[in-house]
Amino acid sequence: MGAIKDFTPEALKMKWEEFVERLNDRPNLQSTLSHLPKLGDDYHLILDIDNSVQDDLINTIKPELVSWLRRELENSKIQLATNITEVEKEKIIYSDSEKYMEMLKKNPELEKLKQVFKLDFE
Repeated sequence: MGAIKDFTPEALKMKWEEFVERLNDRPNLQSTLSHLPKLGDDYHLILDIDNSVQDDLINTIKPELVSWLRRELENSKIQLATNITEVEKEKIIYSDSEKYMEMLKKNPELEKLKQVFKLDFE
């Protein structure tokens, strides 16, 4: 087993961003890796991603990335895992009444304006 040198979150951030910069010919991968992984126990890095497509993308370069981080940070115990996070999809608003209801949630005073000016959607 190689060296196991401790590293700071700042050093990880610097080396991670350095690696991502090298991927300028692969913008999708750069975007996927734009978030910094969390540092878990025993030098395990956990990267939150949105979906399995991103996971597949990362797996194409994972050996190269891990190897590079191990060499640059002088720590042979570095591992990288992905965590697919469930992102709540925002409801797309189509009708005027749906738009109004969303606006009303943000500013209940709109109801007063609607009544005072006798506004309606017809």
